[in-house]
Amino acid sequence: MLDFDDSRLEDADVLAAAAPLLMNLAASGARVRREAATAEGPLAALLDLDRPRAVIAYGPEARLLRAVLEPVCPVPFVAWPALGLPGWVGPLDVVLLIGRRGPESLAVAHEAVRRGCRLIVACPPESLLAEQAASRATTVLPVSTGDPLAAAVVCLQALHRLGLGPYVNAEAIAAAMDTVAEHCAARTDVSVNPAKAMALDLADATPLVWGGSVLAARASRRIVEALRLASGRVGLSADASDLVPLINQVRPRDPFEDPFEQGATERRPGLVLIDDGLDDAAAAEARVRLERTAQVAEIRTTRLGHREDSVMERYATVLLTGRFGAAYLQIGLGRTAS
Repeated sequence: MLDFDDSRLEDADVLAAAAPLLMNLAASGARVRREAATAEGPLAALLDLDRPRAVIAYGPEARLLRAVLEPVCPVPFVAWPALGLPGWVGPLDVVLLIGRRGPESLAVAHEAVRRGCRLIVACPPESLLAEQAASRATTVLPVSTGDPLAAAVVCLQALHRLGLGPYVNAEAIAAAMDTVAEHCAARTDVSVNPAKAMALDLADATPLVWGGSVLAARASRRIVEALRLASGRVGLSADASDLVPLINQVRPRDPFEDPFEQGATERRPGLVLIDDGLDDAAAAEARVRLERTAQVAEIRTTRLGHREDSVMERYATVLLTGRFGAAYLQIGLGRTAS
C-alpha cells in the first residue's frame, strides 16, 4: 500500500514530473473553446425546422446531455446505452451521436442513416465515422480533441439551434474551467488550493462521493472514476440512502491505536459532497443527513461547491476541481511517472 506524502504537493521536482498530468487538466477550457470555434460553421447551418418526435443520444456524455435537457426539452429525450437504436426510431426522430473509437459508433450511424433519421454526429471530420454517417440529413460537428465534455458542449449548442435545449455559452464554460485551473495550479499553496485540500482529506481514505442534483450526481460519478484511477482504491458514488448505512458501519476511532502497527488500522471512508446550488427539498434533506452521519462517525468531509452561473458552468467547475483533486491524490501517493 502506497503512503501519501503531503510534501510531494509542494515539491518543485515532483510537481515538474507531474506537469503533463496537470497541464492536461489545465487545458480543459482551451479544448472547449477549440471545439466550439471549429464547429461554428456547421452549428450556424442548423435550422429549427419541424419539431422531431424524439431525440436519441448515443455515446460518451449522452447522459450528461439528458441531465441538462430533461427539464426543458419539448420532446422526449433518450440517452440510449445499448448497441443499435430502439426499434421505433425513424425519419421523425433526431439521432445525436457523440463518436468514439470502435465499431459501436459506426453501427449506430449506419442504422440512423438507413432509417432516414436526422443525424447529428460529433466526430473528427475526416474520420471513418464521418464517412459512414454521410447523408442529406446528416450534420457533422467537427470535434477532434478527444475531450468528451468539450464535445458535449458543442452538442448542446446544436440542440439549442434546433430549438430543443437551452442556450449554452461555450466561452463562459471555458472561462469557468480556466478559473478552476488557476485556483488549482501547482504553484498555488495548499492553504488556498481546493484540489490540494481535497487530496489531503482523502490521503488515507476510501472516497465516497455524493451530489444532490441530477448534474451534481453526474459529476460525482465522474469524480469517483478519477479518484479510483488516481489512487488504485475502491471508490463509490451513490445515493445518500446507500452511503449513510456504509458510514454508520465505520467503527469509532481508537485514540490509543498505533497507526504504524501492521494490521492495526483499516482505511476509513472520506466523504466528498458536491454542491451546485440546485438541490431540491429531498436532496437538501439528504445532504444534511450525510453531514450529520459523517460528523458522528468522525469522517472527514470535503465540500466542492459552485452555486453561481449557468448549470453547465457549475457542472464544469465542480467536475474539474474534483479531477484536479484526484490528480493531486495521485501525486501525493507517488503514482505519477518520474
